[in-house]
Amino acid sequence: MAIKYKFDVLASFKEIGYSSYRLRKEKILGEATIQQLRNGEKVSWSSIETFCKHFNCQPGDIIEYVPD
Repeated sequence: MAIKYKFDVLASFKEIGYSSYRLRKEKILGEATIQQLRNGEKVSWSSIETFCKHFNCQPGDIIEYVPD
C-alpha cells in the first residue's frame, strides 16, 4: 500500500509563516516528524490532525492512496 502526500507539507507550512524552526520551537511538530516529511515518509495520525487544523482541511486533502 502506498500512501503519498498530495503536496509538500513543509513548504505549505512555510507559506503560512511556520518555518521548521518555528514548528519545533512552538511544539507544533517534533524533529522526527519534520525529518519524516522531508524524506516523504508516513507520519502519525496525530500529525495529520495537526496539518488539518493548520490548513483547515480534511485528511484526504493531504494524503492519497496510490496502488503499487
